[in-house]
Amino acid sequence: MKLRLGLSALVLIAGLVPGFEAAAASTTAAEVAVPPPAMGWASWNTFAAKIDYATIKAQADALVSSGLKDAGYSYVNIDEGWWQGTRDSGGNITVDTAEWPGGMQAIADYLHGKGLKAGIYTDAGRDGCGYYYPTGRPAAPGSGSEGHYLQDMLQFQRWGFDFVKVDWCGGDAEGLDPKSTYQAISDANRAATAQTGRTLTLSICDWGKKNPWNWGAGTAPMWRTSTDIIFYGQTATLGQVLTNFDQAQHPVSQHTGYVNDPDMLTVGMPGLTDAQARTEMSLWAVSGAPLLAGNNLATMSAATKSVLANREVIAVDQDPRGLQGVKVAEDAAGLQVYSKVLSGSGKRAVVLLNRTSSAATMSVRWADLGLSPASATVRNVWAATNAGASATGYSVNVPAGDSVLLTVQGADAASASYPATGSRFTGVTAAATGLAVATFSYNATATQTATLAVNGQQPTVLAFPATGGSAKTISAVVSLGKGNTNTLTFSGTPPQLSDVSVLPLPGSNGVQLAGGQSGRCADVDDNGIANGIQAELWDCAAGPNQTWAPVRGQLVVNGTKCLDAYDSGTANGTAVVVWDCNGQRNQQWTLTANGTITNAVSGRCLDASGAATANGTKLILWTCSGGANQQWTRR
Repeated sequence: MKLRLGLSALVLIAGLVPGFEAAAASTTAAEVAVPPPAMGWASWNTFAAKIDYATIKAQADALVSSGLKDAGYSYVNIDEGWWQGTRDSGGNITVDTAEWPGGMQAIADYLHGKGLKAGIYTDAGRDGCGYYYPTGRPAAPGSGSEGHYLQDMLQFQRWGFDFVKVDWCGGDAEGLDPKSTYQAISDANRAATAQTGRTLTLSICDWGKKNPWNWGAGTAPMWRTSTDIIFYGQTATLGQVLTNFDQAQHPVSQHTGYVNDPDMLTVGMPGLTDAQARTEMSLWAVSGAPLLAGNNLATMSAATKSVLANREVIAVDQDPRGLQGVKVAEDAAGLQVYSKVLSGSGKRAVVLLNRTSSAATMSVRWADLGLSPASATVRNVWAATNAGASATGYSVNVPAGDSVLLTVQGADAASASYPATGSRFTGVTAAATGLAVATFSYNATATQTATLAVNGQQPTVLAFPATGGSAKTISAVVSLGKGNTNTLTFSGTPPQLSDVSVLPLPGSNGVQLAGGQSGRCADVDDNGIANGIQAELWDCAAGPNQTWAPVRGQLVVNGTKCLDAYDSGTANGTAVVVWDCNGQRNQQWTLTANGTITNAVSGRCLDASGAATANGTKLILWTCSGGANQQWTRR
């Protein structure tokens, strides 16, 4: 039904290794390099709350001496445990100076002296995570910023911090509303900047509560999409890496410096093999996710360092076009292909991910990536080898539970351009319902933001950097419906727009399912990804939450969720929900020629409950009757 977005800090990646250098050098002159996702290190995964000045200093020293700083890792983020909730009579935060000699400004100064940026942590509620989940320290009441948002943001900035992560333990316990709470924190952060002149990058950490990919843009540069990737006392697992990766796949919400955050890396943490660490880095890179290492930098192995410092992988993550990769194929269950459109022309990063227990030959087709059927060159990034040229695609053997990261240089498929009518683009055509890259040409004398709405989908905030007096472009992934009636409308204060170029990504194609009686489409409410959300009717808008890919008898939405007869129910009235795709028969559907959609377990039909037609009408199973509320048109 809906969708939305927010900004970060600009890092230029230099000294790229051979093989990626040529691709980066041919970036078109008209493209604006948008702020890339944050890179650095954070204390939580290794040290939990047991941190002090000496601990952070040692990690900062190792970040520099290991070469990671030179590779682009700049933030050193002090996570939960630095503060025990104490304030002075004026409400200002106070700390234990035995642990933090000179106070927090001293550690910020030390980090700046090493050429690094300093990050700090708080909670949106009255009591922070250290109160609800003490980890190595006694429970600390009052360790949140509620009631002190402006005061704390001012204090962090005056201490010299560059980044603040705002957690959600107190907010969750108090039942606060994530969207309005983080907007208040964002407003306080901006108000503090107006007084200090410092920029404090805000990291929303509400664990995906209330779907922050819908409203994070314009509120903060980054927002967490899931729970922690590792909890205190646990070892890292590839399974949790994949779960966090899946939950961060919201490509229409990531662009122009606003990013989905699947959490800190577990590369180098106990539990992950070196191969699994490479897979994690590959997935974060193709997602354009923040790269915040969480391992002990002072004791990391040479293999861990080589994974974190790989310049080609970092270049994929930090690509100046700023897009998230999208799933473009899954030819067999668990054999998934993801592709990221890179800056320049005809450039892609591709991850072939084998989630199965057997090695498999996996293929990527140029057509799925939005490339023309012409010769394209392929590079295996981790192997640092060039794989030659191919006209249609590339195949490679991928071991069980492993992945391969490629960069591909080909030629973009044909795109279509549409002139702006003021701040609106009409008649945008798509051959099928699915994703496309929209590249907007504009001219702006100063950096500004504007809100984009596509076909009535959830609006998203785009940032337009200043162009210096000549036309430039920024890009966003958009979700379009089949046909020529797509409309892209900007509101707020958009810059001077000239045209939009639309490049389809055919591997993302699916269908909308429009009810014969209502004319409304099968929809996942509020772009949610939780298991058990009941499907419903809503005005057709061709969003990702209304794009159903028929795959091996399943109807797949948002990449990894399947239309599901809840609990394999067979009775009339069984709820039809979305659930992790598992290949079971209650997720198997037959789309018949007469317009009905029947479930394999029960033989009953997908039905708009009570023959209702209003937005929000729930979808259920019911005995097939041929009624109009059981008729579905594929668009």
